[in-house]
Amino acid sequence: MKFTEEHEWLRPEDDLIVVGITEHAAEQLGDIVFVELPEEGTTVSKDEEVVVIESVKAASDILAPIDGEIVEVNDVLANDPGKVNEDPMGDGWFFKIRPSEPSQMDDYMSEAEYKDMIS
Repeated sequence: MKFTEEHEWLRPEDDLIVVGITEHAAEQLGDIVFVELPEEGTTVSKDEEVVVIESVKAASDILAPIDGEIVEVNDVLANDPGKVNEDPMGDGWFFKIRPSEPSQMDDYMSEAEYKDMIS
């Protein structure tokens, strides 16, 4: 897995990358009440707004960590946005992307580097 400075995680899964937010980010946001996901089939560029999260504290934008095509979204979050709080590193994932530039993953931190950053 790789981690961004914006508290996203990226997990390779075959030729796709699964994207979500870290436990740290979920804790900082508080109770998540709404998640707006991108449409499947959407082509996104790195740093483009792709997900909107609303919590009891704030609204936040999640940016695409890499270039590619959104091939699957976690539809469970539409009816159960709290899944992100319950299991941010597992069932609370946002989308799966087919990267057009897989080497962009190299720009991100390892888990140890991420833990150092948030400590």
